[in-house]
Amino acid sequence: MSTADLGLPVDVPSTALFTDQYELTMLQAALKAGTADRRSVFEVFTRRLPEGRRYGVVAGTGRVLDAVENFRFDAGVLGFLRERKIVDEATLEWLASYRFSGDVWGYPEGEVYFPGSPIMRVEGSFAECVLLETVILSILNHDSAIAAAASRMSSAAGQRPLIEMGARRTHELAAVAASRAAYVGGFATTSDLAAGFRYGIPTVGTSAHAFTLLHDTERDAFRAQVESLGRGTTLLVDTYDVTEAVRTAVEVAGPELGAVRIDSGDLLLVAHRVRQQLDELGARDTRIIVTSDLDEYAIASLAAAPVDAYGVGTQLVTGSGHPTASMVYKLVARAESDDPKAPLVPVAKKSSGGKTSVGGRKWAARRPDADGVAEAEVVGTGQVPAELADHQLLVELVKSGEVVAREPLDVVRDRHTAARAGLPLSATQLSRGEPVIPTEYIQGRSGS
Repeated sequence: MSTADLGLPVDVPSTALFTDQYELTMLQAALKAGTADRRSVFEVFTRRLPEGRRYGVVAGTGRVLDAVENFRFDAGVLGFLRERKIVDEATLEWLASYRFSGDVWGYPEGEVYFPGSPIMRVEGSFAECVLLETVILSILNHDSAIAAAASRMSSAAGQRPLIEMGARRTHELAAVAASRAAYVGGFATTSDLAAGFRYGIPTVGTSAHAFTLLHDTERDAFRAQVESLGRGTTLLVDTYDVTEAVRTAVEVAGPELGAVRIDSGDLLLVAHRVRQQLDELGARDTRIIVTSDLDEYAIASLAAAPVDAYGVGTQLVTGSGHPTASMVYKLVARAESDDPKAPLVPVAKKSSGGKTSVGGRKWAARRPDADGVAEAEVVGTGQVPAELADHQLLVELVKSGEVVAREPLDVVRDRHTAARAGLPLSATQLSRGEPVIPTEYIQGRSGS
């Protein structure tokens, strides 16, 4: 069975109620006013990156496509809306046949983005587009935040693999999405079996401290694990005394021992001591895996340590201090009338306090310098300049309601690696700074 056949990893009849009530009340009012069918363009963007971040990572696009396909108002959902008197009967009748029939364009998943980047563009009637606001933002804000943290961690880790192990630190369904986003951002494996089942991500795991504590001695615990999982297993060596545990581990498993895991203490110091001890015991190929509340800064601090892999949980699934990407979904253009051929006019909220928006249906391109390194994110309306035509970022995701851009997760992961490599070297610095390239605006006509 392919992962595409599995459906959403949630036990609900549809995604239609993953929304805010005002989406439906706006729909009802627009239907009554006769403006619901006006052709409209909504865009997802963020006004700023989290403090100190140099770039963002687009993640969750594949989940958005699933959510749009499953946005259906079945009998149970309609019954709930009727019982609560959330909308009137005319609106319920309209919702009963709802199927998104518009177009969606967006940055391909795994791509990087910057303030003002039109990460996703949703086009269709006002009625069908406005309903998707909350579910799209819910997915993109969460997954992009996790992927950005994962990207920083994978950059800090270099060629050393990262294990996602944060399921117990977040909501059970968020954990599956977080694992997927972490994989996009560069993590190699996950401990979460639901993520492995749903998305085909490689899964890993051996034992916790409880398994050692269960047995009368640490030697008994190690022997039981090795007899069950083989000499290539990973033994947890910091339940009691690390030095004694490493000695016992090699005695039990021999020099073929796969790895030892260290989950506490001064990881830099302990890793050096354990490496020396393993080498002296003849276990030169035994790897060292470290865990214990790691973030990108802790990972970077261990760059010179003899560590072979990192396991990351809490800091990853909470976005390493920034659990949302702060994306918004704004109407940027709408038709002058219900006529399908009516031209689009730019619209934008006028606001102070940093919540301004730029109206108009936008394109985006990343301008490279003479060496092919990105030097600016160019966002504009109207005609795309000829020199930027081959550097456009948005791709078609949904055409006339049909998904046209599903792709394997490994393709997305590789895309992110390439996109990050195309940025200036300072993009991977963990010191505080501004976005690594500026966003430039070119104002033209909104387009039709």
